[in-house]
This record gives sequence, C-alpha cells and structure tokens, in this order.
Amino acid sequence: MTTEIEEIEEIQPKKKRKKLLIILSVIVLLLAATAFFGYSKYLDIFGSNVILGKEVKEVIFFIPKGSSIDSVTRMLYNNHIIKDSSSYNWVVKLKDYYRVHPGKYRITNGMSNNELVNMLRIGNRIPVNFTIKFYRFKEHVIQKAAEELEADYGDLALLLNSESFLKEKGFTPQNIICIFIPNTYEFKWNTSALEFIERMSKEYEIFWSEERRQKAELLGMTREEIITVASIVDRETKFDDEKPKIAGVYLNRLKKGMKLQADPTVVYSVGNFNLRRVLRRHINNDSPYNTYKNIGLPPGPICTPAIASIDAVLNYENHEYLFFCAKEDFSGYHNFAKNHKQHMINARKFQAEMNRRKIYK
Repeated sequence: MTTEIEEIEEIQPKKKRKKLLIILSVIVLLLAATAFFGYSKYLDIFGSNVILGKEVKEVIFFIPKGSSIDSVTRMLYNNHIIKDSSSYNWVVKLKDYYRVHPGKYRITNGMSNNELVNMLRIGNRIPVNFTIKFYRFKEHVIQKAAEELEADYGDLALLLNSESFLKEKGFTPQNIICIFIPNTYEFKWNTSALEFIERMSKEYEIFWSEERRQKAELLGMTREEIITVASIVDRETKFDDEKPKIAGVYLNRLKKGMKLQADPTVVYSVGNFNLRRVLRRHINNDSPYNTYKNIGLPPGPICTPAIASIDAVLNYENHEYLFFCAKEDFSGYHNFAKNHKQHMINARKFQAEMNRRKIYK
C-alpha cells in the first residue's frame, strides 16, 4: 500500500513538469511568432521596398491630376518601382495617406514604404522647371501653365483677360503677354493661377533692371512699347546681329509718324502663320494689329520676343534707314534703304526671286 502511494506521488510531479514544459513551449512559440510577425511588419514599414536595379539610382515619378490612392499604387507597381504592393498598401492605411498630391517626385533606390508614403503624403514634390519660349498668344502660355502646374486654365484665362484686374497692375488684356519673358523659372507644383501671375509679374520687374529702364526712358517709350517693337523685330529676322539695325528702322519710322508697315503684324492679324508671301488682300485686312492700315504700334506684342530682341530695341543701331526688304538670296538677311525709290528696287529683286521659285502665297 505504501509503495503504491509513493509511486503516485512520483508520477504527479512528472505530469506537472510535463504540463509546465508544454505551457512554456507554447509561450516560446507564441513569443517567437509574435517576434516574427513584429519583425515582418517592421520590415514592411522600414525595410526596402523600392528596388530599381543596380544601375538605377533614382526615378522621377509623375502623378497626374485626378489620380486616386489606388491608381498611384498601381502606377508604382506596374512601373516596377515597388516590389510589394500589399505591404505598401498596409503602410498607406497605417499612415492615413488619403489625399493625392499630383506632381513629380524623386524616388531613390532602396527607399522603404515609410519613406515613400511620407513623401507622397505630404506632397514633397520636386520643383517644376517652367520654360517660357516663343509663343504667339498668351493663351499658349496659359495652356502650358495649366499642364505643368496646378494653376487652373479657367482661372488663368479669367485673370489675364480681366481689364479691372490687369489695370491695377498697369497692363491691358492685349499687352499682359509682356510679363512672360522667355526664360526658365522654378515653380512649386501647387502654384495657383494668381500665384503664377504674381510670380511672372515679379520676374518682369526683375528683368527690367535700372540700366534697361534708363534706356527705355531715353527712347521715350514704356516697357510694354519696347517689348511690342521687339516682338515685331523678333519675327522679322532670326539673326541677332541684324536685330539692332531692324529695330533702328522701326524707331525711325515711329519718330517720323510713318506707318510701320511690318509684314509680321499683317500675318498676325490674318492669323495664317504659314504665309510666305504677304499680298495686297492681306495688308487690307481690318485689324488694330495691321500696321499697314494703322499708324503707331499695335495694342500689344505679337509674340513673346527673345531677350536678344528686347535688348536689340534698347540698343538699336542709330542710322537713317527707313525701309528694309528680305535679300533676294534667301539668306534671311535684309537689304536696307533710306528712301522709297531704293526700297522698291530691293523689293522687286526679292519679288522676282519669289516668282522664280514659284512662291505665290
């Protein structure tokens, strides 16, 4: 009897130890599983998920206007920028990324989901290099601004055609194109319509240095008049070395009260920019921009002239020429004349060559 009791007492501690070992094993397994899960989630957040390849250090990622969170994820995955969309989506929800900021982003190789989502969530976009080049109409500048910035096309058009708004700034709807000096400017993507115009107005003031202002004053002309002349000069020749001479012709005609009779203004008024030959029916076109019919300058520039064209007017060549005509060799340069008789001789040479080449319109 005693022996049986002793055996039972020996068995019970063994069962307790076994049970304890099982419990400890389960705890260890749970801790290991928790640790593994925690580590995997840590990697989901802080581990590299941007794998661009050994030779690629970064990519520029563009998010178009109107994109959704889901479409951004698809673009990142389909363009092989992120390797795991599931972990990315989990971090998106974890960090409450719900508002898309369109624009361009610089994504570097090895970025984590945390870094990528943080950048997209706060809209840390790279600046937009906005380049203004040759444009005939302000609407072309408006279109470009609406495409490359968040500035709304309708808002831009409304402001740049508002006589009251522009009057406060010293401009008219016809000459406001003056503020768009050809150059490259750095903008934030989320620049509004008003901010865009304010910035370009500021750049316009910077362009008109004290030296340029003084030269305009010596000519007795406003800055906008200078740019209007420059826009005509710009369309007359592509050669910078000839621009001051052509500018001198137009300034001489203005001083004498003569009509400018500038072919580029006729082309602008007709609206056919493929014209190679200006005919009588064209110069009879009724338009305030037609300088064959109107004395003085048109109401505004006929394009955004190059800086070289503006400086050519400010540094015009002082001579007595009143006429010029394209050279008959079609080099792009011009023959100049002091009187109408010599001008007609030059003009007939050019007209004869156009006829020989069968250029009739």
